[in-house]
Amino acid sequence: MKKILLLPILCAVLVVGCSEGRRKINEAVVDEFSDSLSADPTIPKVTFYQFEDSSAYPDAILELHTPLGNQVFRPGKVPFEFNSKNFPFEEVAGESAKLFMILNGGDPVGYYSPIFQRELTQGTYRVVGFLVDKEGHALKSFGNYVDRDFIVGDSRPFPYSGEPYLAVNLPRNAQTLSQGEELVIDFLVLGGDMKLDGLKVQIKVNDYLYEIDHMAPVRLTNLPVGEYQVHVKLLLTNGKELDGPFSTVTKTVYVR
Repeated sequence: MKKILLLPILCAVLVVGCSEGRRKINEAVVDEFSDSLSADPTIPKVTFYQFEDSSAYPDAILELHTPLGNQVFRPGKVPFEFNSKNFPFEEVAGESAKLFMILNGGDPVGYYSPIFQRELTQGTYRVVGFLVDKEGHALKSFGNYVDRDFIVGDSRPFPYSGEPYLAVNLPRNAQTLSQGEELVIDFLVLGGDMKLDGLKVQIKVNDYLYEIDHMAPVRLTNLPVGEYQVHVKLLLTNGKELDGPFSTVTKTVYVR
């Protein structure tokens, strides 16, 4: 009996040890205003940070067979057919959605099957499909995600643009956090390489500002109760803004 009881205790110790082993990096305290409330040393400071990179499934490949590029569909049910390789989709999809899809910069929607339909009205659409890890963060290695433009009804293709653009996985619009819960900003940059193309992502949460030059989840902790506008913007490293329609994404978040 003692041996049986020791097993869950040992597992718990291992889990705690692993979680404590994640090292925070790129910490930036941003709550440095001079008002009396924020000057109180007993109040935790608002801080951006990341964890050291621990990319899951770097060899996973996500393919999109339907729609084809600029394929035209009738308004109504539009078919989507994805295929994944080097990713245990069938094994893990039953727990929570591991395939997500964003249309025209909106909130991602999760799917438990790689083949499904969406009811869509007339318009031009850009789809971004991506796989996620056990924490629900987008996989960011090359091949983990795919994008495509298509048309529904009598519409025109997007004007050609060679500019990279953003897809934001987290937060979701109108997301509500409990006080003390961390806000996670998770994004993908598509159509370019942040290092080679001289890109950075600027994250602004009301007056709190943070910039990052690579794709990785960013965490913001100790947000006071309130309503927040989360602006995620793709820029050149010299600060110049990009012209594309999906270079800026804005979400509203509440802390209760």
